[in-house]
Amino acid sequence: MTIAQELENLEQLRNRGSLSEAEFVQAKARLLQAPAATPLAKVSALNGLRRSSTDRWLGGVCGGLGSFSGLDTWLWRLAFTLMLILGGTGLLVYVLMWILVPLESAGEARVLPFNS
Repeated sequence: MTIAQELENLEQLRNRGSLSEAEFVQAKARLLQAPAATPLAKVSALNGLRRSSTDRWLGGVCGGLGSFSGLDTWLWRLAFTLMLILGGTGLLVYVLMWILVPLESAGEARVLPFNS
């Protein structure tokens, strides 16, 4: 919904008596002060994806995905194995990520972007 639609909904709630004047003013101020969601927020979150330098069997791709998503590493390994067995795409995706995703540096803090 756009801000204009949200304001219209608040106005309707106030007119119906669901919101008092003070609640309306407070909700309107909160709505107008809220930062607009940018479509680049998810892209910038992906910039934090790194291959793991400690939790690795081959290239650290599954360890990095595990740290990034908050899922256990073995789930990612299972997913890539199933993709490999069921069509071969697991190997292709894994090799591409091994090449394209940078390795984490030694002192880099592990932050879970989607769990905050």
